[in-house]
Amino acid sequence: MIEVLDLHKAFGKVKAVDGVSFRANDGQITGLLGPNGAGKTTSLRMLYTLLRPDRGQVLVDGVDAAKDPEAVRRRLGVLPDSRGLYKRLSSRENIRYFGRLHGIDDATIAARTQSLVDALDMGDIIDRRTEGFSQGQRVKTAIARALVHDPRNVILDEPTNGLDVMATRAMRRFLHQLRDEGRCVLFSSHIMQEVAALCDRIVIIAHGRVVAEGTADELRAQTGETNLEDAFVKAIGTEEGLMA
Repeated sequence: MIEVLDLHKAFGKVKAVDGVSFRANDGQITGLLGPNGAGKTTSLRMLYTLLRPDRGQVLVDGVDAAKDPEAVRRRLGVLPDSRGLYKRLSSRENIRYFGRLHGIDDATIAARTQSLVDALDMGDIIDRRTEGFSQGQRVKTAIARALVHDPRNVILDEPTNGLDVMATRAMRRFLHQLRDEGRCVLFSSHIMQEVAALCDRIVIIAHGRVVAEGTADELRAQTGETNLEDAFVKAIGTEEGLMA
């Protein structure tokens, strides 16, 4: 489980994150939905300890990220906004390298790699050098690399960005599999259809703040709208009015 309590982060005079609080539960997919520049990626970077918040707290399975960042990293599998593959290595070599960084023995790495190859349908690319990969192939490799240590909490920053229809459908199936295994899955997106198709709970962020959260039905009820897109627009519009 991931808990975010009153996170703040400013870059100079710009408040990128201005008091964000929410919880992502085990066995659920929680979506961070918001327009570009809303503060989603900055919030995620604080969750996985790449950035230190100016104020606030991040707890992963009850562990305080500020007090024990290494323990938090062991509990997280992260697909960042920059995929960052080593292009001269094959998919398998990228995955093995990260497994070794986590201190996993080679036999366990090999077994987990095979499970991920099967789950992500990577058999045709696993031993190919990643240079020249399509966007979908890069994303699959980056996700497998992030999950080789079998984390219970998974953070994905726009995992379907740039994917074609078939790759997007495969990614949805994989995320549902992670949820059904009881993992905590948190992902960000600005694509309404992805959030509607995937999420058990939705957190809407605008201007660095949470402006609405709940299930899709709850968000529609809160805003008085009949579809999620209109509910989103109304939530964002209300916040813009408050900020003006």
